[in-house]
Parts: sequence; C-alpha cells; structure tokens
Amino acid sequence: MPPEPGQLRQSSTATDRERRIRGAVEEIRPNLQRDGGDCHLIGIDGSRVVVRLTGACTLCKLSSVTLESIQARLVDKLGELVRLIPVAAAGQAVD
Repeated sequence: MPPEPGQLRQSSTATDRERRIRGAVEEIRPNLQRDGGDCHLIGIDGSRVVVRLTGACTLCKLSSVTLESIQARLVDKLGELVRLIPVAAAGQAVD
C-alpha cells in the first residue's frame, strides 16, 4: 500500500531539516579543527540538537561561546528556534 502524500512530504521535510542541521555543524567544524577542537552531531530530537565538543574545545573557557555560535547558525539555517544540547564525550557521533 503506497504512503499517503502527507507522509511523503513529512519524511522529505525531516530529511531536508536534518541535512540543514548537519550542514550548519559542518560549516563550523573547520574553524574548531584549526584550533585543535571539533564538534560532532550526536542526534536530533524534535527541536533539540545534541552535539559533543572534543579535543581542545573540551576544556576551553570559550566553549560556551562556541556553542552559542553553533546554535545561532542553526537558528539562521532553519528559521526556527532550536535547543543545542552539549553532551560529555561518552556519546557516539552519528557521522
């Protein structure tokens, strides 16, 4: 039985949204990597985006500024408010 048209639009929208979130994170990664750090996307759950800072970013005093910058980029790319949630190094990246 084929899916209803509304279901198709919803899944393609979710895919587009996820692609934009991944793109925003990927845009900022080279800047972090230049300074010995990195940021990995762990998961997306509705309006919550879970990331993990690694390397030099882990102990950096400016990591909160980095997270604010990532969140601002996500809001700009998505056109909606999202909550960026940093997790400790125990989480696994979904690359």
